[in-house]
Amino acid sequence: MRIRIVDAFTDRPFAGNPAGVMLLDDVFPDDDWLQNVALEVNHAETAFAHRLPAGGEADWALRWFTPVAEVAMCGHATLATAHVLHTTGAHEGPVRFATRSGVLVATPGADGWITLDFPTAPLTAVEVPEGLAEALGAEPVVAYDTGPNVGDLLVELADERTVLKLAPDHKALTAHSSRGVIATARADDPSLGYDFVSRCFFPNVGIDEDPVTGSAHTALAPHWSARLGRDDLVGLQASPRSGLVRTGLRGDRTLLTGRAVTVIEGDLLA
Repeated sequence: MRIRIVDAFTDRPFAGNPAGVMLLDDVFPDDDWLQNVALEVNHAETAFAHRLPAGGEADWALRWFTPVAEVAMCGHATLATAHVLHTTGAHEGPVRFATRSGVLVATPGADGWITLDFPTAPLTAVEVPEGLAEALGAEPVVAYDTGPNVGDLLVELADERTVLKLAPDHKALTAHSSRGVIATARADDPSLGYDFVSRCFFPNVGIDEDPVTGSAHTALAPHWSARLGRDDLVGLQASPRSGLVRTGLRGDRTLLTGRAVTVIEGDLLA
């Protein structure tokens, strides 16, 4: 079987967020095999997809695994999968994925851009948990629960510099959400091409810091659209690899637009 490594939410290799992508011939193999492949790939997520019969509500079934667990929703691996489908000719036009988070649509645009249609995360204001500031290394201004699909605690910090300088205690962060913590702040200088910054720490699923997180932007989009008064924004995820995500808030749906680059292609022999 062919396996590919795709850098998502970037237009150049060795940036953005890498994901493994496997297009399967038939139904999903057993979960242990899927988990072992994801562990071997050892990127934030590995996506597995197989074609569905024509005439249904979706075109492909899609699942995502980190090196240690299956997740309910993943933006960058969905973008990577759509990129593989379109660049290999396995699928033309918009593709509908059947997932644990419902049917997700990826629509190709000009110059390699792909737009994902994801459910908007429901934000619920919560008290800043005791001990979070110490674990994160900064005092949150506000905190939100992001609902079951995302499963993170979203915290706004004082400014962009504070987000960039974070050096959290990853083990201590595990106590504060089911997946991890999204730290964000308004961009200091929007003329640089982005409206807000973020960093994402997911130690509960084996990822201390995720390079660029599509699913997190389904929570960042409604948060910053309410703050800034605009539905269409650009977020910079300021990890060491870094990447840009265009967000479009459309009520209970959020559009995530980015590009992707295939960097490795080979055969899985196991």
